[in-house]
Amino acid sequence: MESKQEVTSNKTYDLRHLIINKKEMTYEETIQYLYDRLPVFHHIGGSAYKPGLDNTIRLMDALWNPYTQYKTIHVAGTNGKGSVSHYLAAVLQSAGYKTGLYTSPHLVDFGERIRIDGRKINRDYVVGFVENNKCLFEKIQPSFFETTMAMAFRYFADEKVDVAVVEVGLGGRLDSTNIIHPDLSVITNIGYDHMQFLGDTLDKIAFEKAGIIKPGIPVVVGEAIPETKPVFLSKAAVEDSTISFAEDKYKVEFLRHAEEKTEVSVGDGRTFISGLQGFYQLKNLATVLTAVDVLRTTGYTITEDALHRGIEQVVQLTDLQGRWQKLNDRPLVICDTGHNADGIRYVVRQLAERKQKQLHVVLGMVNDKDIRSVLKILPGDAHYYFTNADVPRAMPSSDLYHLAIGYGLKGRAYPQVKGAVDAAIEAASTDDMIFIGGSNFVVGEAIPLFDNGL
Repeated sequence: MESKQEVTSNKTYDLRHLIINKKEMTYEETIQYLYDRLPVFHHIGGSAYKPGLDNTIRLMDALWNPYTQYKTIHVAGTNGKGSVSHYLAAVLQSAGYKTGLYTSPHLVDFGERIRIDGRKINRDYVVGFVENNKCLFEKIQPSFFETTMAMAFRYFADEKVDVAVVEVGLGGRLDSTNIIHPDLSVITNIGYDHMQFLGDTLDKIAFEKAGIIKPGIPVVVGEAIPETKPVFLSKAAVEDSTISFAEDKYKVEFLRHAEEKTEVSVGDGRTFISGLQGFYQLKNLATVLTAVDVLRTTGYTITEDALHRGIEQVVQLTDLQGRWQKLNDRPLVICDTGHNADGIRYVVRQLAERKQKQLHVVLGMVNDKDIRSVLKILPGDAHYYFTNADVPRAMPSSDLYHLAIGYGLKGRAYPQVKGAVDAAIEAASTDDMIFIGGSNFVVGEAIPLFDNGL
């Protein structure tokens, strides 16, 4: 293997010329190697979580600190951080910036995590990066998340992006993405999730999220409540960071659905067409608009046309999936990645607005969530198809079924997502609606089932 010095020029760690001769594994084998060799949080949960920046610092030093070669925007929060990240990336793309986007987890393909201008990371690059850094992985023993983040940051530098939107993996203060020095920090909201790592009260969770606030760097907070607002204000004051609360700036209101998009007003005379549906997107849009206002003051050139185009074409520009996404027409099939009580609460509200003959729900969850809080708010008049995705963290469908009947929910258990979806399709009439959700992994397994239609 060539040395780092032989493959770098002016501290640019470019793997592309190595790939031709170093393709010892296929892309699929490479991804499996990452899963098998590195602890993967979204598969096994807490045992894969490695809080702190020690591994990240060592990885970044070995890769010439690529995150210093472009601008960054950092996005944290309990819910909405993925949508906000994609909105911001789409707006920046529309404004003419070559834009990297790092998010997690993926739904269908690993490449969804790392995008430039909406295009997934080159598969040969993934293979080359892993092949040429196996010794580094063996030495540092990073987590799957730390490794993929390092890959993303190096890829963005090699491809010379102007700016990268970086979504926090878990929490903020101790998350490996917190190594960056962004132009803007964004915290969407605070809710009860990952409490075993972040704390069992909202103010404790807010403290962890507020850890991304950096000295002198402006921060936008999407939602704040009495338990969390003082935490944000205190941290911003300590860091001399200008803080903006989106809900104080914009009152985004639903106007109408327009061809699978949503028209909203924002309280200042402007209206926008959003490419994402779902009532929870109203709050996300307020966060995005506030973030764009702040970015403009820091030197970003974002025209009104670019702002409108990015918000309306967010799906096409970033290939975002799983946010109130329509998979089929008759019967209507909708999937959504909401996976905790706060996220599901918006889903339930949206379901209540629909007019269908009968609601069918394909539901699966992971076993480290507050499942009871979700079950008690789900509609009692739906037919349920309890299932589990093919990941170790998934609650077995039979366990979920037995838990759900205690909350008055009626249905059957199916050990595979495909079986649950097939049963729902067979039972539903053309005027019924099928909702698929409860877990990113359930949605990720369901989407490909509809790629070629039913």
